Amino acid sequence: MKITFLDRILLLLTVLLTAYQIVFGIEGSTPLAIASYTVAFGVLLVAALLLIILGFEILDSPAVIIISTIIPLSLSLGLIAEFFPKYTPGYIIFAVTGFLAVMVSRYFAPKKTATIILIVVHGIAGLLIFSLPIYLSVIGTTNQGFLLVGVGGGLFGIGGMLLSFLKTGKPILPRERILSILPVLMLLTTAAFVAGFALA
Repeated sequence: MKITFLDRILLLLTVLLTAYQIVFGIEGSTPLAIASYTVAFGVLLVAALLLIILGFEILDSPAVIIISTIIPLSLSLGLIAEFFPKYTPGYIIFAVTGFLAVMVSRYFAPKKTATIILIVVHGIAGLLIFSLPIYLSVIGTTNQGFLLVGVGGGLFGIGGMLLSFLKTGKPILPRERILSILPVLMLLTTAAFVAGFALA
């Protein structure tokens, strides 16, 4: 499926939002959290740019799957480092191990095994991105607007799930439908993240 002009506009808006987040950053966070958030948004920016330039065909590259794993791992690490610092060392071990597992399995393991590993790593990180902001806003640690980061995590999880099942050869939706909604999901996810951090 060829990328459309509208897709490129939506992805360009995603790039602008991620660039805004990177430039203005997140006030009051710890250095590790700020670094983790910056890496996550930086990779998201690069991913959107690659889609604009190279089209949806780039999604078939193993390297893209590996690099995209950095986004949920870095974002979830930022949340842990900022709000649950005592768990940071353990989560760093999980993040590094998970990333290496995805990278090695993508090239050296059977396709099904690599996909399962990808789903597990993305699933754990995605669940944290979805649940922690909601929990923190409910108990009053952050403002209610921080809920939007959880919304973004949910949208990100939906996109990741659709692409993961597509990779297994058993897509939830037809490939064309998944690719047609991907730019919208990326924009909505990024907008929710940016708004949520701004309102925290």
